[in-house]
Amino acid sequence: MAEPGKKIVLQLIIFRLLIVTVLVVAAVSIQFGTSTFLPLSHFYLIVIFIYVLSCVYFMFYHWGRNYSFQVYFQIIMDLFWITALVYISGGLHGTFHFLYILEIVAASVLLSGRAAYLTAALSSIFFGALVDLMYFGVIPYYGGLHRSEAATGVFINNIFVSWSVFFLIAFLVNSLTRRLRMTRSELEAARKELKVNKNLALAGDVAAHLAHEIRNPLAAISGSVQVLNRDLDLTGEQKELMRIVIKESERVSKSFEHFLTLASSGKMNFTLFRFSRLMKETLTLLKASGGLPDNIEIRGNYKSSDISYHGNSNQFKQIFWNILNNSVKAMPEGGLLSINFDIIDKQSVLLRFTDTGFGMKEEDRERIFEPFFSGFEKGQGVGLSVVRRMVGDYNGHIDVVSAPEKGTEISIILPGQKRKNMNKDL
Repeated sequence: MAEPGKKIVLQLIIFRLLIVTVLVVAAVSIQFGTSTFLPLSHFYLIVIFIYVLSCVYFMFYHWGRNYSFQVYFQIIMDLFWITALVYISGGLHGTFHFLYILEIVAASVLLSGRAAYLTAALSSIFFGALVDLMYFGVIPYYGGLHRSEAATGVFINNIFVSWSVFFLIAFLVNSLTRRLRMTRSELEAARKELKVNKNLALAGDVAAHLAHEIRNPLAAISGSVQVLNRDLDLTGEQKELMRIVIKESERVSKSFEHFLTLASSGKMNFTLFRFSRLMKETLTLLKASGGLPDNIEIRGNYKSSDISYHGNSNQFKQIFWNILNNSVKAMPEGGLLSINFDIIDKQSVLLRFTDTGFGMKEEDRERIFEPFFSGFEKGQGVGLSVVRRMVGDYNGHIDVVSAPEKGTEISIILPGQKRKNMNKDL
């Protein structure tokens, strides 16, 4: 259960003041609306006590320490004054029992399900102790009222019903608040999804414009420099400058290719392939390009997995390349990279990549799929955006779990297809 925060303390104080104020208004309205004298002096004393207590709560609230203790102390004190109101209204036959229910509802909405059940249990204890003491004459009935002559069985039944109502309310409100919290989480996830999709659309527009305006002239410049580098008699320094120009032109061209990939899926050819083979090819290419140093240890079932899938193999190579590249960058001093392919729920495919790198803070993890956001010093912030879009092309889901200095795990879940185990390479 999460630690109650400052906001919850304030909400509980305000909720209490609203309820008590409504009771005061109702009492005054009834008293002035009838000619019968109503002895409400003790009621007003209890109300004044609650207002004074609320002022004390505000002082502790501004003090700003140990909010968990403040919340639970306030709940216990609430049960005391609620029990006092129940006592002056007649005990078992009084009119203020509903205040216990409001306290249970407040605990469920503001705190948690466990707090609601705890409040229901304490309400049962307070209420049960009060009516027992009154029934057996330990404490007198308030205002000259006399002990009810109801049978013991009826008395016990009424207490049992009250207790049952307390716990039933806790159960029902917990169910409702749990659904509301889930809905709120889903709405927040949908809001983030919409924001990322809008950024992806913007990135696509930028990519298309850049490709049209810059890529073709850049290719012409790069080609011309290569011809000059081949045909002219250059000094060593001039050749180095030519090499830098060609290398940087290729780097910029690759950036445009990333942007184009981000912008559109294009026309794709679908075939049946095996994940293990694509992963082996990707690792080979990554190592040949110098992107997989020897201090990175690769483990997992990716070599022995026989899971096949129907899709665009080039897309999945791009997915693997981008994820592996990020994992390697996160382990500059070396580390362990685990790659596993599994079947879950009898049909869906789980692709899991786990590294022992430096991990990410929560605020960086939440932005990891935003275009042009990168946690690396020289990163372009495009790779995982491309991965996310491609996974979305298959109605898949990608999830990232990470913490500083604890590594990162990227899980991709792809919906089930009609597949079969393959006994030969594709």
